[in-house]
Amino acid sequence: MSDDSTNERGENSGDGSEVGRRDWLKGMAAASLASLGGNLGPDSGECQAAERDEQPRRMNRIVEENQKPGATDWQLTRVRLDKTGGFRSPWIEGYCSRQSVAAGDTIDIMVSTDPPRPFKIEIFRTGYYQGRGARLMTTLGPFEGKKQDVPKAGEKNLHECRWQASTSLKIPADWVSGVYLGRLSLLADDPAAGYWQSYVVFIVRDDRPAEILLQCSDNTWQAYNRWPDNYSVYTHPKGTEGPWADVSFDRPYSKYAQIYENPQSIGSGEWLCFEFPMAYWLEQQGYDVSYCSNSDMLTPDRGLKCKAFLSVGHDEYWDIRQYESVVKMRDAGVNLLFFSGNSVCWVTPYRDSSSGVANRIMFRGGPYGGKHTYAELREKLNGPFPHRGPDEGYLIGSRNVDPVNGGGDWICTNPDHWIFAGTGMKKGDRIPGLIGWEYHGDPPEDIPGLEIVGEGTALQGGTRPQHWTATIYPGPKNNFVFNASTIFWCQDLSSPPGHMLPWSHWSRPHGPDERVQKITTNLLRRAIG
Repeated sequence: MSDDSTNERGENSGDGSEVGRRDWLKGMAAASLASLGGNLGPDSGECQAAERDEQPRRMNRIVEENQKPGATDWQLTRVRLDKTGGFRSPWIEGYCSRQSVAAGDTIDIMVSTDPPRPFKIEIFRTGYYQGRGARLMTTLGPFEGKKQDVPKAGEKNLHECRWQASTSLKIPADWVSGVYLGRLSLLADDPAAGYWQSYVVFIVRDDRPAEILLQCSDNTWQAYNRWPDNYSVYTHPKGTEGPWADVSFDRPYSKYAQIYENPQSIGSGEWLCFEFPMAYWLEQQGYDVSYCSNSDMLTPDRGLKCKAFLSVGHDEYWDIRQYESVVKMRDAGVNLLFFSGNSVCWVTPYRDSSSGVANRIMFRGGPYGGKHTYAELREKLNGPFPHRGPDEGYLIGSRNVDPVNGGGDWICTNPDHWIFAGTGMKKGDRIPGLIGWEYHGDPPEDIPGLEIVGEGTALQGGTRPQHWTATIYPGPKNNFVFNASTIFWCQDLSSPPGHMLPWSHWSRPHGPDERVQKITTNLLRRAIG
């Protein structure tokens, strides 16, 4: 994909031009006092909102859905990897033909069993469901399994499966937007042989006006996917952070192996690790939330129908069109909440699959950052890159920095800000282990009304320090942009079934924390009214 928003020097040239940015900054300065700047502390509106929060949330599709009975058995019970330290389960594995699908659409599920054995597929929607974490939607099969070929490496190490569909599923009209897991289970014809399991994952989207739109980070799931044997955008012979490797969505998700040693999540991407705790908590609280993939955000249309847009967990890889969409959403008055770290780091152009399906292959096209030092360093160390994205700091409020990964405590620096109302936090209070696996820092100094609400030091490898910053700034239409500056934020919201805490750089989050829950509640209360 050509990057029309930047020239060959990485300078902005379209709607993101320097002139355009200056005009935006002037407009923001004029709007800041009329938006967040005048509402930094508790007021009558805050009190009224607090009273509303004490009442049950009004009925919506998510509340109705979560009143239905949850499943007592939806997690993987028996998982087998091909070798010690392996990434795949060739006994049973699969993938879906689309990242996301709407009610009425059809999705194909491709499955391989080696050796050939019969299997079934149970489709679960993940959510709260009285604490059970998922609901059984349907069971498909049994099917006669067959071994499907592992593709040879193509150009740029591409591994693109061209498997035959094992079954097709038309999404019923009453299936609510969410992240769905298909549990693949071998059927034991010999009780002594046992059975093996893995997941496939897909998103059901919708187009309704919703309070909250949660963007799943499936581009990042795929970038780190090492199926079949250590093939990702990070594992090309030329180096780990260059533009040399293509990856395809037409392949199973391997065991996620970066900082999360949990084979029981195989096939689900990074959903259960980084994002499910947010979805579980939102649905527990009764928020009206809709879900989408990264590829659903190539235009702003979906997001413009919602009050708040959430980037969650490890949301690193963005097509430039996603960036432009979210800029338009902010400028139109949508509240943006980055409960994430290392977000908007790499420009990730899509291209069609070999069969012509759109947005099924991607690669690391180059860094975001414009002329910021992080982007310049990446170009020097790993370039040349075909693309350079704009400075992400002017969207998310803080930037990717080097080192970008480490561990530390999340520290309150502005306790009088409204996001801390009801938390009891004082300046210097710490939330242990909440910073990590990656974070943001170095906020632009010329964003009108930008405030630093948290900052401190993270340690890469337990020794190399880096300053991180959490920020908030006013949008042009009484909206705001919040950046929590940590992948781990969602870890302190809930601890749902099927989830385990990550561990990185000799540091870890501690799980549900009332302060993180309250800050998140305050932000969402302001965002959706």
